[in-house]
Amino acid sequence: MKAFVRDNALGLAFGAAFLLTLVGQSLAGLADFNNQQLADGTDPVGYLDYVTSSSFAVDVAENWQSEYLQFFLYVFGTIWLFQRGSPESKPIHQLGRESDRDQQTGRHVTDGSPAWAKAGGWRTAVFSRSLGLLMGTIFLLCWLAQSIAGWAAYNSEQLGQREDPIDWVSYLGSADFWNRSLQNWQSELLAVGSFAVLAVFLRQRGSPESKPVGAEPGATATSG
Repeated sequence: MKAFVRDNALGLAFGAAFLLTLVGQSLAGLADFNNQQLADGTDPVGYLDYVTSSSFAVDVAENWQSEYLQFFLYVFGTIWLFQRGSPESKPIHQLGRESDRDQQTGRHVTDGSPAWAKAGGWRTAVFSRSLGLLMGTIFLLCWLAQSIAGWAAYNSEQLGQREDPIDWVSYLGSADFWNRSLQNWQSELLAVGSFAVLAVFLRQRGSPESKPVGAEPGATATSG
C-alpha cells in the first residue's frame, strides 16, 4: 500500500484536491443559488436538487471544457511551435513528429514498449496520437455538456422572467453561450502562454516543470 501511494502520490493528491474543491464549489454554489432564489421571492432548494440542476452542471462543465482545450492545444502546439529557453518547448531541431528512433517506434521499439507501439499499422498510428485525441474528445464532450446545461439554465431564467425559451441551436449562437466559453478560454490561454515564457527566466528548484536553477536563460527543453 505504501509503495502504491508513493508511486501514485501526484495523481492521488490532485484527485483528492479535485474532489474537495468540487464539494466546496457545490456548497458555495448552493448558498449563492438559494440567496438568489430568496431575492427573487422563490423557495430555496436542497443540496441534491442543486447538484443535479442545470445551474451547477453548466458551471462545472464550462470549466472542465476549457481545461481540456488547454491541454489539447498545448499537446499539439508543442509539436511544431518553439519557445527558446523554455522547459516546455522541444529543441528547435526536434520540431515536428520526430524520427522513429526518437519516438522508439518501428524497429526501435524495446521489450518494455507498450503493445500498441509494437503492433505497427493503424494501432500504432492511433496510439501515437492517443493523448491529443483523448484531450480533444473530452473537450468536445464537456463543451457539449456545457451547451446543453447552459441552454437549460438559460431557458429557466427566461421562463422565470416570463419570456419565451429558445431552442438549442439558437442558444449555441447566443451571447450567453459564447461569453461562458470565451471567458474561460482566454484565461487558460493566458496561463499556459505566460508559464511557457516565464519559465525561461524563473526557476523552481526540484520541479520537472522548471529548468535547473543554474541553467542559462537560453537553454531549451531542460528540466530540473
